[in-house]
Amino acid sequence: MISAPIVVHRPAGTSGRRVTVHRQGRDEVLGTAHRDHDLVVFFEGAGIADLETILDDPQWVGWRGGPAHEFTAT
Repeated sequence: MISAPIVVHRPAGTSGRRVTVHRQGRDEVLGTAHRDHDLVVFFEGAGIADLETILDDPQWVGWRGGPAHEFTAT
């Protein structure tokens, strides 16, 4: 099974979700997202196109340890 190249990790309390991208054989931390807009900014900086459409595409983005688009632990 191939996992998505971008991972939005589980929420860390109220401090957001760490975001990583897998490229060139390694994981690179893009930052900590507190909302969807932060993800868009990270993706732009990483040169990833079609930002709005890939957020809900499981081939691109894997939401781990919590529901998509939620950035604090419940």
